[in-house]
Amino acid sequence: MSAYIFVEILTVLAYVSAGVVMALGFVKARANLRTAAVMLAVVATIGHGLTLWLTVKVSGGWDVNFLNTLSLSAWVVVLVLIITSFRTGLLEAGILVFPGAALCVALAEMVPITPLVLSEPSVKLELHVFSSLLAYCLLSLAALNAIVLAVQDSLLRHPRSIRQLEMLPPLNVLERLMFRLVAGGVLVLSVSLITGFLFVDDLLAQHLLHKTVLTAISWVLFALLLLGRWRYGLRGRQAIYFTLTAMFVLLLGYFGSKLVLEILLDRSWSLPQK
Repeated sequence: MSAYIFVEILTVLAYVSAGVVMALGFVKARANLRTAAVMLAVVATIGHGLTLWLTVKVSGGWDVNFLNTLSLSAWVVVLVLIITSFRTGLLEAGILVFPGAALCVALAEMVPITPLVLSEPSVKLELHVFSSLLAYCLLSLAALNAIVLAVQDSLLRHPRSIRQLEMLPPLNVLERLMFRLVAGGVLVLSVSLITGFLFVDDLLAQHLLHKTVLTAISWVLFALLLLGRWRYGLRGRQAIYFTLTAMFVLLLGYFGSKLVLEILLDRSWSLPQK
């Protein structure tokens, strides 16, 4: 067994174990299990970063095919979740995030896919790619926060769940954090959309029409969510459903179109010819 395969297997096992231990810690309301889950997640994140470096960095540039992009996005989401959790205490989202990251790592190795190599990208393209990834990660965390809010709202209706509630930050703190993540995500997503139009010559010819339209719709939905919060004090279940709907549209735009092009149609988006 090569060292690369060993690291990959270790990464998958550590992620899955972190998710299971985190779930057990939440159900049993045991802080020591949460700590153990974080330690496992840190090990998994290090292994995940190493496997990404070995697969994405190729001769002549960066391989940004669908599965590599998905795996990279999952890695950044996990990394940001762990870092921000030291301040917010919001680790229970890892119950979903950690196994999801394990699946992304496994798929990137097991499913054959044609490489999509970016060689010597321009500064504006690098800014577009970086802002797109950062916006996706911030808004993903906002959506995960919305899911935790929905769980907390459900627990509040069942007094016997008081021990689980003690594991989560206060409801108003979670809600405020969600809107801050949405605001930051919308700001960065605006940069992504603007820089994206700078290198687009023909949306149809470059296979970018669906991605652009869906991303723009998602931007509008998130902007309306922020407007509703500012103007009408939108909160609670309405804010949760609005956030999850907007994130679903963004997922379709970011990865749905990429999945159809690269996996089903064996095509890819392309840069304009110079």
